[in-house]
Amino acid sequence: MKCIYCNCTESRVVDSRPTEDGAIRRRRECEGCQRRFTTYEKIEMLPVFIIKKDKRREQFDPAKVRNGILKACEKRPVPIDEIEKLVNHVETSVCRKMEQEVTSEEIGQLIMEGLKDLDEVAYIRFASVYRQFKDVQSFMQELQQLLDTQNKPEE
Repeated sequence: MKCIYCNCTESRVVDSRPTEDGAIRRRRECEGCQRRFTTYEKIEMLPVFIIKKDKRREQFDPAKVRNGILKACEKRPVPIDEIEKLVNHVETSVCRKMEQEVTSEEIGQLIMEGLKDLDEVAYIRFASVYRQFKDVQSFMQELQQLLDTQNKPEE
């Protein structure tokens, strides 16, 4: 790290602390002129792109995931912190894949798995929009699958 006063490349960290936006604030002291300066260190994330059903690509946006989940959970007794945990789980899962492109189907599946455990009505709401049921029969099949997994004896 170059000193902003004398351009010396040697400095020592006097104090380090995290900031609200996830960066690390470091207070440094130059070995050459003994003056102090502050640097901020932030992890650079590579953008993850979502491949949509129509093959378009757009950057992953956790706010869109949150909005979809909030819509599905509207007027349901689901605590907001549980919704945030699910959003964080989806975001973490997408980032951990270590791939720069993820399909919208994979994200939808992650959301549906989380909603199934969180609230069954929210799950059905999300699934009905996400899967775009063409008729009552396909909707009933999804309900039956939910009931079957619910009634499956524990092993």
